[in-house]
Amino acid sequence: MRLVSLVLFLIFTLLPFTAGHILPGLSEVRSREQKVWVREGSSAVLPCHLSPRKTRESSKQLPDKISVLWKRHGGSVHQEPHVVLEVGYSGLQKTAQLMKPRVSLQDSTLRNGNFSLRIVPVRSEDVGLYEAQVKYKTEVYSCHVELGVITVTLSPPSPVIESELLLMSCNSSHRASLVETCWFHNEHPGPASRTFCSLSGTLSILHPAMSDAGSWRCQLRYSDKEIISATFNLQILGFDGPASPVVYAAAGSAADLPCSLSYLPRAFGMSVVAAHWSHLVGGHLEERGISKNVSSRSFPLHLPAVGPGDAGQYRCAVSVGHRTISRDVTLAVVTVTPSIQGPVSEGNRLLLICSLTHSQGHERFQWTHLDSAPTKSKLAVATPRSLEGHSSRMGPTLEIPQVSQKDTGTWECSVYGPEGRLGAVAYDLQITGAQVSSAPSVLSGQITFGLTLTLFFLLAICVVALALQKRARAPAFPALEGMFAVNVPWKPVEEKQKGKIQQTEC
Repeated sequence: MRLVSLVLFLIFTLLPFTAGHILPGLSEVRSREQKVWVREGSSAVLPCHLSPRKTRESSKQLPDKISVLWKRHGGSVHQEPHVVLEVGYSGLQKTAQLMKPRVSLQDSTLRNGNFSLRIVPVRSEDVGLYEAQVKYKTEVYSCHVELGVITVTLSPPSPVIESELLLMSCNSSHRASLVETCWFHNEHPGPASRTFCSLSGTLSILHPAMSDAGSWRCQLRYSDKEIISATFNLQILGFDGPASPVVYAAAGSAADLPCSLSYLPRAFGMSVVAAHWSHLVGGHLEERGISKNVSSRSFPLHLPAVGPGDAGQYRCAVSVGHRTISRDVTLAVVTVTPSIQGPVSEGNRLLLICSLTHSQGHERFQWTHLDSAPTKSKLAVATPRSLEGHSSRMGPTLEIPQVSQKDTGTWECSVYGPEGRLGAVAYDLQITGAQVSSAPSVLSGQITFGLTLTLFFLLAICVVALALQKRARAPAFPALEGMFAVNVPWKPVEEKQKGKIQQTEC
């Protein structure tokens, strides 16, 4: 009797130790059932690792003979489980037909204690309780993971077209009552971060823009205080750049109007792409060009030489499949109008007026004088010069009170906006009558001197003639009489007139 009692005592004493040796990981893992929430369409990893204590006790790598069996219980442990993935001792894998080839082990070697299950992509029907059984030698380990799926639905489905109504809904497989849904857009700090909360799980965007694209996160809060969230990337098929671009071009120069899609249409399975350009003139659209390109997402319009008549609003309409998206582009032409047409005479007052068609109201103007400085390679390099002495430096009008030779050359009017320099136009100023050569000046002086001398001699002759006339009447200077008198023979003429004789002298 004592011997039987001793045997029974030893059996009941050693039984717990033996059970602990056979299933050392079972009690460690079952007490910690994990939950994993993932978004439908993304990847999920159901974790199952050997305990750290057991890993230290084992060698660096586990023995070759290891088998792993993953089963899914459906919605609860009470449902009949079915095999998801099984890896036998020989390495042969068996996968459920419905989940093939979406499931695999994260560590296919099974030698590092990682037996996690990977599902790519996750579907809504994958919801349920998963159980893993790992066997090697005489030991068995088990893991229990509950997989929940969050579904984000877009209406209309992808691709989302710019400016078309978009509805985004978010729900999950959680069975409690939904209390609140919050949407977070670009959660990093900054003005682009936005948050929307509502009682329903649907968010409506009336006119989606490219600024609405990017990272979104929906957060679901339930009555049992469970909080679930999922992140997704919203792609919008629209146009790159600002919503209403403006292109600034100088009169006479070329201009390229942009029309570039945000994504290549082939990324959404669309192959038929055509772009139509039109110009809004007098309330009517005039066709400017049609281009088809399947392998590109850019459809620019090239204008070789623009003028004020080309300015205005252009429309680029891109047909992608059975849908059409359009964007308006404004062409603003910069021109310079001088107050004096053609070459300008030195000393004149000149106004250069820089005008801009279709101004947006925020532009500012700056005038710069460019001097051409020759280099060793005989190339002209434009260098800015100060506008000292001119009454207008900033603004659309440049005034030069008195044009001089230093003003000759190229004047540039630059247009600036909040984003920087937008465009520029150049005007070439030509000045006439700048200098008179030295030879004409000398000749003019000689002619003046000759005229003066001639007048002097004529004046002297007149003076002498007057003096001789006075002497003929009453000579006052006898000494001069012999110098200027002419001796002519004469004879007396007798006339019987009052008894006197008169003498005539020539």
